[in-house]
Amino acid sequence: MKNITLDNYVVIFEDKLDFLIEFIAEKGYSSVFILTDTQTEQLCKPLLNLPDAISIEIPEGETFKNLDTCQEVWEMLLKCGADRKSLLINLGGGVIGDMGGFIASCYMRGFDFIQVPTTLLSQVDASVGGKLAIDFKYAKNLIGLFKDPVLVFIHDKFLQTLPEQQYLNGWAEIFKHALIADKQLWNEIKHLSNLRQVNIQDIVFKNVAIKSEVVRTDPFESGRRKILNFGHTIGHAVEALSLKNDEHPLLHGEAVVIGMICEAFLSHKYGTLHEDELEEIVQVLRQHYSGYPLNKLPFSDIWNFMRMDKKNNKGTVLACLLDSIGKASWDHEIAEEQLKEAVHFYIQTFR
Repeated sequence: MKNITLDNYVVIFEDKLDFLIEFIAEKGYSSVFILTDTQTEQLCKPLLNLPDAISIEIPEGETFKNLDTCQEVWEMLLKCGADRKSLLINLGGGVIGDMGGFIASCYMRGFDFIQVPTTLLSQVDASVGGKLAIDFKYAKNLIGLFKDPVLVFIHDKFLQTLPEQQYLNGWAEIFKHALIADKQLWNEIKHLSNLRQVNIQDIVFKNVAIKSEVVRTDPFESGRRKILNFGHTIGHAVEALSLKNDEHPLLHGEAVVIGMICEAFLSHKYGTLHEDELEEIVQVLRQHYSGYPLNKLPFSDIWNFMRMDKKNNKGTVLACLLDSIGKASWDHEIAEEQLKEAVHFYIQTFR
């Protein structure tokens, strides 16, 4: 059994669900709850052998990652007698993990929760690091806190339930981790034409190791941890606008790909990223992701959403940029005119 140990919890990579059942039994919780969405309730919950656990099902999707949903879950917990010795198992993707952790951390000033990520995106990224949040007024993750789970349990069989779009959604964060911190991993994955034909367990382990190392050195995102935001400054704004305006909104990873291409361009034009590396990044991402009609979004709206980003300082929009493939730096100021250039570059790339 592989595991990665952080300061307050362990990330377990295990083929057998018996370990999770034994862990819960040893803790002697007063009650156990499982938070699912409509998909994981049907496809993933049957894999857990926890007949005494109380299931709480919420609608699927980023649209429901808000205070209204939290209130409904808190009411259910209260009705079922949850107390500070209870446990909440967050069985799902990034939305379930973020919101479930937030719910558990606020109820009665906090009780234990376990992250059981079922999507590739949540396994390589969202389940590790202790960042919990919900969306507010279309702004991504505006209300939240830092709180660690008691355990992260990564089980590869859950990935077999994923459709292709969700699989690609997770690979966006894999590409990101390689670009910011591991050139060897980038060289390993950049030639892949079929992302399904890889040892995904090994890829997930490598990515959790990358994120864990970064988080361990900067748990509260005061410095180096900000490199994990590469692609997210522009990507979060586009994601929020797509969520607000599109009938079928962009997934998180799809929006991050847009952000990575734009921010890689800025890394080259206003930083040290070599032109050949920019071209390589764009070529790899274009191979796996379709273009998005970015020109349909009013530029002023993109800029205004970026100005609300929680990583900013005194009204200055800040972003992580690449120094080279495998190395990133943070707190680079982005001006409005630079954003216009980056958006134009993206539009031209997919024309």
